[in-house]
Order: sequence, then C-alpha cells, then structure tokens
Amino acid sequence: QVQLVESGGGLVQPGGSLRLSCAASGFTLVSYAITWFRQAPGKEREGVSCISGYDSLPDSMKGRFTISRDNVKDTVYLQMNNLKPEDTAVYYCATGLSSRCGGVMQYWGKGTLVTVSS
Repeated sequence: QVQLVESGGGLVQPGGSLRLSCAASGFTLVSYAITWFRQAPGKEREGVSCISGYDSLPDSMKGRFTISRDNVKDTVYLQMNNLKPEDTAVYYCATGLSSRCGGVMQYWGKGTLVTVSS
C-alpha cells in the first residue's frame, strides 16, 4: 500500500525550531512532488510548501520554513524556525504521485501535531 508517515512534531516554545520528516512505505519518494499542509484548530487546511520530484525544486516557501529532500534517505523535510503560536497545527505531507507540485493529493499521512506554546 501507498503510505506516508510524518514525524518530528511536538511541543515547542515560541521562537523554537522543529524539523518535520515525511517518509514513505510501499514506494519511494524520489520521483514525486511532496506537499506539506497544515490545519490549525478551527481553521481550514492550508498548503505550506511543496518540493518537486527529480530536480527537487521548491514550489513555495515561507520565510521561516524550508523544505528539502534527502534522496539517499528518501525523506522530505520541513525545517521550521522561529515558531509562533499561530503555527500550531497538525502538519501533513501528501502526494499525488506526480513529479510536479499541485494537483490532487491522493495520498496523505496521518499528520504530526506541532504545538507552539504561548
């Protein structure tokens, strides 16, 4: 089965940093674009950043966040720095099994919770 697994979430103080990881089972991520989404309490899900397959080019990037890919480990990361309380959300990685960012995300992880205390 196609399965994505996020990890790295947790509780962090404002101004702190976390690095989220997205790994796969049942397939390899190297060829595919991976998008990070988040959903904060009481808000709609929003896209955070995407990295393409093959060339691993970022589609978007917040000033405090950096998306990257380690092809050796077949893992996509979201480095989050200077975290703020409004960053509190469940973070998901997703893919449509396309090399390009955008389109329908067919496969989603279960999410990892990031809590930035105030």
